[in-house]
Amino acid sequence: MDEAREGRVTLVGAGPGDAGLLTLRGLAALQSADVIVADRLGARAVLDQLREQGIRIDAEVIDVGKTPGLHPVPQERISQVLVDLARDGRDVVRLKGGDPFVFGRGGEELLHCRAAGLVVEVVPGVTSAVAVPAIASIPLTHRGLATAFTVVTGHDQLTQVVGGGRDHTVVLLMGVGTLAHSAHVLASGERGADCPVAIVEDGYGPGQRVTFGTLATIASQAALRQVRNPAVVVVGDVVTLSPYSPEDLSADVRHLLPDRKVLT
Repeated sequence: MDEAREGRVTLVGAGPGDAGLLTLRGLAALQSADVIVADRLGARAVLDQLREQGIRIDAEVIDVGKTPGLHPVPQERISQVLVDLARDGRDVVRLKGGDPFVFGRGGEELLHCRAAGLVVEVVPGVTSAVAVPAIASIPLTHRGLATAFTVVTGHDQLTQVVGGGRDHTVVLLMGVGTLAHSAHVLASGERGADCPVAIVEDGYGPGQRVTFGTLATIASQAALRQVRNPAVVVVGDVVTLSPYSPEDLSADVRHLLPDRKVLT
């Protein structure tokens, strides 16, 4: 094959699942692609929404989406599919939910493609770690409440962030299945059992819902309400900024907050 005909790969972040949060550069890449290799979470929803809005996407779509406990296409195979398609002379978009480089294994795909000698571009996306808490008006940092935040997955060890206080926000992705354990570990540190917690389910999706509690109560609250992934868990005093949080969630920090209407 003529080398001039070799295609290229573009890693595009689809955002948390709302087409309005796809970047303009990401949209341009989708419209010019020959083939789109898409994830399940976020990515397919964005493609569906674009088409519903009358935005033309002519590329072939290959679904390599994963569901919890079911990985129909192994990661190594996905990376090789990108290489094979590009070597066939096709311009390939790898459409990933959120941002490709935030727990998206985009770095692995980038290295694999570059090792194969391919030209690779990365188009960042809006990560659900920040965007989904914003649905409930929860900032991850706020003057007087939190000066830093850490994003981890529910599969990770939390020992690195246990030592932080409630002014260090913790964001858990894919953390519903291990919520009870995570809450217990985090409560054992400076945060304490009464540290505020919010779970935002299905951000920007039809099942969007927010559940509030503390590190002591959030696991039972989640079980009672049958909370399911996809969900983002936020731990820290910034949770009290949400106008939807219960009035009695964290009385000791309420004097730091501006006047606001509290919805229960």
